[in-house]
Amino acid sequence: MQYRPLGRSGAEVSLICLGTMTYGEQNTVSEAHAQLDYALAQGVNFIDTAEMYPVPPSRETQGATEDFIGRWLAGRADRDRLILASKVSGPGMQTYLRDGPRLNRRHLEMALNDSLKRLRTDYIDLYQVHWPERRTNFFGQLNYEYADDGDAVPIEETLETLARMVDQGRIRWIGISNETPWGTMRYLELAERHGWPRIVSVQNPYNLLNRVYEVGMAEIAHREQVGLLAYSPLGFGVLSGKYLDGTAGAKARLVLYKQFDRYSNAQAERAVQRYLDLARQIDLDPAQMALAYINQKPFVTANVIGATTMEQLQADIASVELVLSEEAVAAIEEVHKEIPNPCP
Repeated sequence: MQYRPLGRSGAEVSLICLGTMTYGEQNTVSEAHAQLDYALAQGVNFIDTAEMYPVPPSRETQGATEDFIGRWLAGRADRDRLILASKVSGPGMQTYLRDGPRLNRRHLEMALNDSLKRLRTDYIDLYQVHWPERRTNFFGQLNYEYADDGDAVPIEETLETLARMVDQGRIRWIGISNETPWGTMRYLELAERHGWPRIVSVQNPYNLLNRVYEVGMAEIAHREQVGLLAYSPLGFGVLSGKYLDGTAGAKARLVLYKQFDRYSNAQAERAVQRYLDLARQIDLDPAQMALAYINQKPFVTANVIGATTMEQLQADIASVELVLSEEAVAAIEEVHKEIPNPCP
C-alpha cells in the first residue's frame, strides 16, 4: 500500500480509501465486515462513510452504514490505527433527516452526536461537509447561475462550529465535499483570518469520464495542500465495461437503480468503449487502468473505491500496484481530448 499526507494534518492515509455507501443496501453487515477486515489486512487505514448512507438514501435505511462500521469498530482494539471519515448532509435532500438538514450550529451538533453514537467511537478523524448550503453548481451541474441564497447558513458559521468540535476533541480534522474553487478558498481564507483549523481535503468526483476537477481545483490542491479524495473513480462501475459488454449482473448498481444516470449517455458510451479497447490493447483490466490513472495524479490524496463483491474489492485495492506507462497515459489523454468530460 502507498500512503500520502492528509493535507497539513501530519497524518498519512492509504492511497486507497474504502468507500462504504453500499453497506446496508447492497451489502449485508457480514459482507461489510469482511470487506473491512480484508481492506485493513491490505494496508488500507482510511475508511469513508456519511450520515446519509447507504445510497440510494431513504428514511428506512439512513444511518445503517455508520451502524455497520460501528459494530465492526466495537470489536477492535486498534481504533487509533484507522483514519475514519464521515460527512454531515447539507440541505435540499433527505427532508426526513432532522426535518431537513442544515449546516448551522444546532444541526451540526445533532449530526455529529448521532454519527458518533452509530459509529461507537469518541471521535471522527475527518468530518466533512457533504455538500454546500449555498446555491451553487455541484452534483454534475457545470453552469453556475446566480440565485439569491435566502437564509443559507454562511460558511463562517459552519466552520466556526466545526472548529469548536476540533477543540473539543470530537473531530480531528475538517474536510469538504462537492465543493467549488470559490467555496474551497473561502474555507481557507476564514481559517486563516480567525485562526481556525484549515480544511485538509476535498472529496469531489474524479474519473476518466469526469475530469472537471482539473480545471479549477487541482491548482488549489497543489498550492494549498488540500488534496482530492476522488469519489466515483469508476463512474458507478461504468468504466469497468460491464454495462457495455453485458456482464453486469442483476445486482449491479445501475441495473438495480435506474435513477443513477450521471454516467450513462451516448458520449459516455463512446468514451468507455475507447478506454476498453485501449485496456485490451495493452493487456490491462479496464477498471484497474481507470483506477491507476487516478492513483498517479499528484493532486490526489486518496482514491475512494467501493465494491459490492470481494472480487471487486481485491481488484480495486490491487490497482495501487499498477503503474501506467507514459504511452498508456498518452493514449488515455488522446481519448480525453476527443471526448472530454462526457459525464461532468
